[in-house]
Amino acid sequence: MKFSQLAKYFEEIENTSSRLIITKLLADLFYKLSDEEIDKTIYLFQGRVGPLFEKIDFGIAERLIIKASILALSVDRKLFESKFKQIGDIGKTVEDFKKQFRSLEETDFTIGEIYKNLYRLATASGTGSQELKLSILADLIRRTDSLSARYIVRIPIGAMRMGFSDMTVLDSLSWMIKGDKSLRSQIQAAYHVQPDLGFIAKVIKEKGINSLKAINPKIFTPIIMMRAERLSSGKEIIDTIGKCLIEPKYDGFRLQIHYLKNKVRLYSRSLEDVTFMYPDIVEAVKKEVGAKEAIFEGEAIGFDPNAKSFLPFQETVQRKRKFNIAEKVKEIPLRLFVFELLYADGVSFLNTFYSDRRKKLESIIKVQKDINKDLLLLAPVELVDNDKRIEVLFDEAVNKGLEGIIAKKLDGIYQPGARGWNWIKFKQSYTSRVNDTIDCLVMGYDLGKGKRTGFGIGAFLVGVIDEKQDKFVTMAKIGTGLTDEEWKNLKDQTAKFKVQKKPNQYFIDKMMECDVWITPAIIVEIRADQISKSPVHTAGLALRFPRLERFRKDKNPEEVTTLDEVKKMFRDQKK
Repeated sequence: MKFSQLAKYFEEIENTSSRLIITKLLADLFYKLSDEEIDKTIYLFQGRVGPLFEKIDFGIAERLIIKASILALSVDRKLFESKFKQIGDIGKTVEDFKKQFRSLEETDFTIGEIYKNLYRLATASGTGSQELKLSILADLIRRTDSLSARYIVRIPIGAMRMGFSDMTVLDSLSWMIKGDKSLRSQIQAAYHVQPDLGFIAKVIKEKGINSLKAINPKIFTPIIMMRAERLSSGKEIIDTIGKCLIEPKYDGFRLQIHYLKNKVRLYSRSLEDVTFMYPDIVEAVKKEVGAKEAIFEGEAIGFDPNAKSFLPFQETVQRKRKFNIAEKVKEIPLRLFVFELLYADGVSFLNTFYSDRRKKLESIIKVQKDINKDLLLLAPVELVDNDKRIEVLFDEAVNKGLEGIIAKKLDGIYQPGARGWNWIKFKQSYTSRVNDTIDCLVMGYDLGKGKRTGFGIGAFLVGVIDEKQDKFVTMAKIGTGLTDEEWKNLKDQTAKFKVQKKPNQYFIDKMMECDVWITPAIIVEIRADQISKSPVHTAGLALRFPRLERFRKDKNPEEVTTLDEVKKMFRDQKK
């Protein structure tokens, strides 16, 4: 397929708000693409040239796009920047100039040819790489049609603005095969094991839907992490899953560790490769794993060896950084508590009972017990069939500065990406003693007034995910409860995620419209006094007296609290 044809699909999808119509458009496109084009096209839709977990980033700022555009179009810098300021979209600015100054060099490139050039651009490194990137971009801008140029300059800066999620792509693959969404769950199960949309689509296109059954864990391809349900008493836990193993719930950041012949990679909940951030964990894994290859999970938490106590999340999260890593390794020591085994020496343990997974985990991780000096430890477990003992373990965990406990069903399997009753969280904030917290998406904000003028932000809109609609719905607009530093932090974080129009994934009442819209990216943990019914918030529920608890840089938009979870909290609150 020619890239100019793909650009027309890009435009139609960008201008469509209906998720069903987007699904059908994508299905039609996927049907027409060849086996060799479908994976590349999906990556381009995401503003990438590979899956999210592969560290292939364009490393291009908007200023390089501007420089390449001026070079390609032979226009005055001031004229270009003036038009860019007026339009507010780099892609449409380039498109506007292309319409005025058509090039005799225009070539109708194929998708494969454009992808190849963008891949060269993304992987250019070392001396002269910036000049090479500039040259590739300028050449593509000069030689493509105006609509194609709009998207070619958007792709490297991740500003495609298509307005759909990975789940819509999975629906579209089902629609391509059967004309409806009935195959979504089968495709999604494979995607959760190998979360590479391009790969999944290519397998379906080449070999058919049944070939997905053969997909198993693969070293250095992160598995979407399983999530837990939540309950607020030991009795509820015993009534739900019976005798179970209880683990402490650490208030740190969850890591998935991939190990192969002394090579280690660490992945975050959001599938980001964070190996370089934690050299101390990497070295500990190399010493303590007694298998040729393995995929396992653990929670990293800061530890003060002098006080012999765990550090709060706000301190632990400072280890998640790109610079000054060596200094922070010394300043904030970590302890990695390993608690799950997913794969070892060619065998998948996803469908193995938890009790057996735990035994195998204990056989391949050298047991270290001295928390004062050992970095990698097995999370302690206790077999419990008594609700009173669960309450005691919960209190002990909280007194140690932990979040609470996790109850694990003995015959429960590991379900990637799923939230089920195989794991149950019993957290401090889920008890009647402390209000619940909710992980919300920042959707937009209003400009500040008075004192807030200096921050440029006065109140921000947050919401949760309605999984049935695949839309984010609103629950609160928050204008108080933040420190000056938090307001500034929020403003800084939103700067690179601002978009001109409301994202298609947002379902918002006119009463809650914002001055500035933010693309799905920033997650905040919100505490509230109460959940109440609301006629203006599209969740149908609102948070009463909401306040910021903390920023959740360890989570991605698909991990926000679901509307169904909030509804359950509301029902429990009424009880």
